[in-house]
Amino acid sequence: MPKRGADVAILQSEIEDLWERRDDVSLQSAEAVAAVDAAIDLLDTGHARVAELVAGEVVVHEWLKNAILLLYKQAKPANSQFGPFECADKIPLKSGISSSGVQVSPGAVIRRGSYQEPGAVVMPSHIGIGSYVGEGTLVDSWVGIGSCAQIGRNVHLSGGVGLGGMIEPPMARPVVIEDDAFIGARAMVYSGARVGEGALLGAGALLTDTIPVIDAATGEELSRGEVPPWTVAVPGSRPREFAGGTFGLPCLLVIKHLKKGERHDKAKLNDAVRAQPPVL
Repeated sequence: MPKRGADVAILQSEIEDLWERRDDVSLQSAEAVAAVDAAIDLLDTGHARVAELVAGEVVVHEWLKNAILLLYKQAKPANSQFGPFECADKIPLKSGISSSGVQVSPGAVIRRGSYQEPGAVVMPSHIGIGSYVGEGTLVDSWVGIGSCAQIGRNVHLSGGVGLGGMIEPPMARPVVIEDDAFIGARAMVYSGARVGEGALLGAGALLTDTIPVIDAATGEELSRGEVPPWTVAVPGSRPREFAGGTFGLPCLLVIKHLKKGERHDKAKLNDAVRAQPPVL
């Protein structure tokens, strides 16, 4: 794995050059394979992220996203075993989990090129390449985390939550779930949508970059595709006129504003779930 600083800058330049010339050069050459593998290793070890928050804005590192796309062009499906099942996949499973400080239950599928900080808890679920899961976050059963989704610390992703990917269909920015957020069961967050710090997204909610987020107390539209920090948002609908009649289109209703650091009663976390065993 390249060192930080100058070596990473050189690697970035190599990936950018490969991407620009991807239709004219051999991506199977030893040099191209080594460059892409080094970039994926940065993601796999948490030394780099496809996207991150900088001064409250989502900054996407396109060269790392392109490294993932180059990997898909390079790789061929390889046989692997997942319990009793035989698989043929371009992206191998993540290795070294037993020494990573992450709790992983049987049935979880975690792809190489994703990163989970020590203290994260992963139940049977699927975690895609390029994604990032913060410390103390619980990924509950049957959660699907799409490629490059960015999940903060002390987040709760309830059973059946779906977070869309950035690779296909191609998105300008990934789904972002900020620190201390709580995503209710079967909620879906797609198309680069964002849930702010400490927010609670109600069960069954749908959030995309075009879904209006409305303050229920005033009727004011607060945003499209972004749940404000420290709020409680639940599924709703609002009427819209079409040639064929009046129909309800989905929206999100902000029904409560929380104080910073306040947990909604239904979103309080259980520290026992995340407790690490003592070192003997």
